[in-house]
Amino acid sequence: MIKVNLLPQRKAKRSRAPADPSSKQMMLGVGVLGGLAAAIAFGVHLPKRQKLEDLREANAALQRQIADKTKKLEGYAELKKAEEDVDKRAEAINRLLSTKVVPAHMLHELGKVLTREGPTMSEVMAKAAGTGPDSNPNKQFQADWDGNHVWFSSFVDKNGTFKLEGGAQSESDVTQLAKRLAASVYFLDVTPAGGERVVDQETQLSYYKFTITGKVAY
Repeated sequence: MIKVNLLPQRKAKRSRAPADPSSKQMMLGVGVLGGLAAAIAFGVHLPKRQKLEDLREANAALQRQIADKTKKLEGYAELKKAEEDVDKRAEAINRLLSTKVVPAHMLHELGKVLTREGPTMSEVMAKAAGTGPDSNPNKQFQADWDGNHVWFSSFVDKNGTFKLEGGAQSESDVTQLAKRLAASVYFLDVTPAGGERVVDQETQLSYYKFTITGKVAY
């Protein structure tokens, strides 16, 4: 006799494979890296970014202050230059006053000769000393020459003939001085009358000692 079993059969439970330890470690590592990234972003990057923004704002404020002060100082350079020219002129005049009484207008002119203002020139001389078509290379002098390169020790005027003595850094400075004197309406027949390089006994510094002669146009 054949028996039929109508009861459902129990299926055998599939056994789960044990978890791979390396997978767990990988997941843990990913989590740790994510945490570190977040910590760096919030703990390092954001503060630095905020500090950079603060520095940019401070720099912008500083630039605005500089621009404001620069605007207030407009014209200062010109005033400073004018003050330096006056000081040069006064120094030259004081040297001459300590040696011999010289007419005031001549002192004033000698002071101008040593500054960038230059000598008082006639219209004809101004054209000759300029750079235009009527210029004369023998009459031209350097407009940016520094008068501090020379100094006067004496100025003697005898019957309309003057003798100017002093020192200079170089012979070329004497040439520039002589050209300026020759261009002035107050002096005639200006001639460098020789010079030599000497050493100052006190400072031991070398300089060019010169003499310039000419006539005074009173």
